[in-house]
Amino acid sequence: MIEALKIVFLGTPEFAVDSLDILFINGYNIVAVVTAPDQPAGRGQVLQGSPVKTYALEHGIKVLQPEKLKNPAFIAELTACHADLFIVVAFRMLPEVVWKMPRLGTFNLHASLLPQYRGAAPINHAIINGETVTGLTTFFLKQEIDTGEIIFQEKISIYPEETAGELHDRMKIEGAQLVLKTTGAIFAGNITTTDQGKYCNPSVPLKPAPKIFREDCRIDWNQRTVNIYNKIRGLSPYPAAYTNFISPSGETVPVKIYKTSISNPTKHSSSGTVVTDGKTKVSIGTSDGFIDIIELQQAGKRKMKTDEFLRGFRLNSDWRVG
Repeated sequence: MIEALKIVFLGTPEFAVDSLDILFINGYNIVAVVTAPDQPAGRGQVLQGSPVKTYALEHGIKVLQPEKLKNPAFIAELTACHADLFIVVAFRMLPEVVWKMPRLGTFNLHASLLPQYRGAAPINHAIINGETVTGLTTFFLKQEIDTGEIIFQEKISIYPEETAGELHDRMKIEGAQLVLKTTGAIFAGNITTTDQGKYCNPSVPLKPAPKIFREDCRIDWNQRTVNIYNKIRGLSPYPAAYTNFISPSGETVPVKIYKTSISNPTKHSSSGTVVTDGKTKVSIGTSDGFIDIIELQQAGKRKMKTDEFLRGFRLNSDWRVG
C-alpha cells in the first residue's frame, strides 16, 4: 500500500505546490517537506514562509527549513524520517549526503526536455530563444546538476504569444501529473531509465538555462524585432525586461515592459526611436522594425496598459530609449 511508503518532498515556490498537492490528495504518505527558510517580504519586511511551507502547514505535514543542507542537525532529522523516496520540485542543489539517503533514490522534476536547457531558468530561456516546443522531465539525481538518468518526459507546445508566466502556470499543472506518474512507477518497480547521452545529437548544440540576473533583462534595441519580442515575453512577468525612456534634456525614466506585439517587422527604423501619438500607442524602433508596447510599469508605480500610462506621462517622439 502506498500509505506504508514514505516520501520527503523538497520544494519552495508556487510551481512546486501543485506537485505536492497531487501526491497528498492521491494518498501518498508525505512525512515531511523541506523548503527554504522564511524570507522578509513586503514593505514591513515581515518574515513569510514559502508557498510549499504554507501548504504543508495547512495539511499537517512536518516542515524542515535548513539554512545549510549539510548541517548535521538537519541531516539527522532527515535521516529520522526513514523516507523511501525524495521528490524534488523547484528546490536548490542537493549535496550527495542528502540525495543518496532514500533507498529508492531522489528524483527531480525539471521544466525542459533534458538534456536541453539544464539550469535554473529553463522556462525563461526556452521562450527567449524562440522555441515552439519544450517539455518536462523527471530524472534521478546525480552529482552533476540536471544530468541524471531520465525517467519520463512530456512535450509541451509554446504558443506564439505566450509569456514565461503563462507557460509556467501550464507547466506546473502538467508537471504535477508527471510527478504523480513517476512516483507511482517507482513504487511499483515499473521504470526503465535512460542515460541523457542517448538524447544528445552531435549536430545540435545543448542550450543552457542559467540563472537570470538584472543586467540580462536590459533590452538592446539594436537587436532584431523578433529577438526583442521573445526576450520580453520570456522575462514576463518576472524578472521582467526593462529599458529607459530618455527625454531630450537627458532625464531618464526606467520602465519594465511586460507585453508587446510586433509592428511592421520588415520596416527599417532607427533603433531606440520612440513613436507615439501621446494617447494610446507607443512603438519603439528596432534594427529591422518596431515593437508596440502593450503593458508596462514605471518605477515606483503599478503595472498598466499603454493608454493608461500615457494619460499620466507626457511622452512624445522627441524621447528615445536606451
